[in-house]
Amino acid sequence: MLNNTMNTFKSISFIIPTYKQEKIILEDIKNLQESLNKLSTNYEIIVVADGFFNSVSKIVKNIKDKRVKVVGYEKNQGKGFAVKFGMLLASGDIVGFIDAGLDIDPDEILSMIEIMQKENADIVIGSKLHPNSKVNYPIFRKILSGGYRFVTHSLFGFSVKDTQVGLKIFRKKVANDIFSRLTIKRFAFDVEVLAIANSLGYSKIYDAPIKVNFKHNTINYLNSLKIVFWMLIDTMKIFYRFRISNAYGRLK
Repeated sequence: MLNNTMNTFKSISFIIPTYKQEKIILEDIKNLQESLNKLSTNYEIIVVADGFFNSVSKIVKNIKDKRVKVVGYEKNQGKGFAVKFGMLLASGDIVGFIDAGLDIDPDEILSMIEIMQKENADIVIGSKLHPNSKVNYPIFRKILSGGYRFVTHSLFGFSVKDTQVGLKIFRKKVANDIFSRLTIKRFAFDVEVLAIANSLGYSKIYDAPIKVNFKHNTINYLNSLKIVFWMLIDTMKIFYRFRISNAYGRLK
């Protein structure tokens, strides 16, 4: 149970973006509920169906818990769009998102909230590179992840090293300020989140340990390379706005 002396927030919202994961979404929700039930506070879980809303909605509505909601749309828009969609609907004092797929252990949310409160952080980001993280990841994914980290660090010089982990929490005002301005719809949205945060002056950003156990036995290499290609395209768009056109600098 989270230390009540540190529990200065009244509620927390968590977003689960999902696309073609109907077979495991109920288990994702159950795992997240078990973690959030350890908090002595109110919470809500918002599942965002990034496509095939009707089928996802029928599954999620089997959970008879008013704290679990499902929203979305029929046509796939991209992970960044789905996260933004859910984050702007969230009502908690602290809002966050976690990837569907059962790879990330949601129990680490508790320590992330403690970091947020202890450090008065704006954002806390799960990091595979944190010395206390426990990561079971295929070598192919490690190579792609390491290469992308090198690109983003070289281009942007963010203080956090690992931008792409699908577990992040924000203070509500910070989330509203950032996600209302988000433009990237696909996988590079995490980088734009940090670029916007930097431009708006949200500098209290901290890494947190995570547990990742990659559960998929097969990797679609071609699909992974396509994702990397589009991530690089979107990253260069962000770089242009951040470093060249100063578009983010005009956000204040």
